[in-house]
Amino acid sequence: MPPQKNIEDLTCEEAAAELARLATLIRHHDILYFERASPEIDDASYDALVRRNRDIEAQFPDLRREDSPTLRVGAPPASGFKKVKHTRPMLSLDNAFNAQDISDFLKRVQRFLQRGEVDLAVLAEPKIDGLSAALHYQGGELVLAATRGDGLTGEDITHSIRTIADIPHKLLGDDIPEKLEVRGEVYMSAQDFFKLNERRQAEGGPPFANPRNAAAGSVRQLDAQVTATRPLHFFAYACETNIAKTQQEIIHRLKQWGFAVCDEIALCTSEAEMLAFYANLGAKRASLDFDIDGVVYKINDLALQRRLGAVGRAPRHSIAYKFPAE
Repeated sequence: MPPQKNIEDLTCEEAAAELARLATLIRHHDILYFERASPEIDDASYDALVRRNRDIEAQFPDLRREDSPTLRVGAPPASGFKKVKHTRPMLSLDNAFNAQDISDFLKRVQRFLQRGEVDLAVLAEPKIDGLSAALHYQGGELVLAATRGDGLTGEDITHSIRTIADIPHKLLGDDIPEKLEVRGEVYMSAQDFFKLNERRQAEGGPPFANPRNAAAGSVRQLDAQVTATRPLHFFAYACETNIAKTQQEIIHRLKQWGFAVCDEIALCTSEAEMLAFYANLGAKRASLDFDIDGVVYKINDLALQRRLGAVGRAPRHSIAYKFPAE
């Protein structure tokens, strides 16, 4: 393949052709990643495609396509699964790749909120490399679970989710809302992943490429008995029901109600603290028993999150600072 031209050197016709090529290519990789759990390229290569598409659109905004990857989240629900329309879209996060991106993120937030240089409290947490899921409870009972799908409509995976020990079927507590939607990440620990692959190879089956693909492939089974044989876990990290005033309080409440939450979190009140958390978590990344591919920063105040809203497929109040590819 010939070397890519610098974006600033592209003609309008070349830019349009490149956006068409990228739309098709990224769509191909989205299907492999989200629907089939069998990616052909690593995350860094995929991120580079998305970043080039985004940068070309920034240079040529009139050429943005209706099928642009910047307007799309995940992939449509696969056939064989019932469809579930999300109460609120399950959006995808914008990515940061260096400290300057984080600085720019904070400036955008401050500018939008008209807060000048006032520091904002930001909750930092690991970006778990798994499968996003939305869990619905009614009267404290688990009644429905869905994948992200295309962000608007997901797949009904209630039968599979019920086999995961980390996910409570009945919530305990006196202050549980009648209707509750909890979002989080289904994942597989590194130790369990290696054991599962050893077993699959001993049985003559192909190994999974990584824990994320193993988790996604296990949850998206039509037969829950297959899922039940896979060692899956779940971290809760968000709630679409009004139960708190801050992101940190949400994590506390979910833990009280019996959900597993990740303890590797920190409330940061400055850009320096945010970058220090990223460096510290990166240093112990290899020792964690679950795969992470970065740090997620969320504005802690939920009222400010609502004011910030979203642009395209991503919320303004959060960003993912990716680690270098392993």
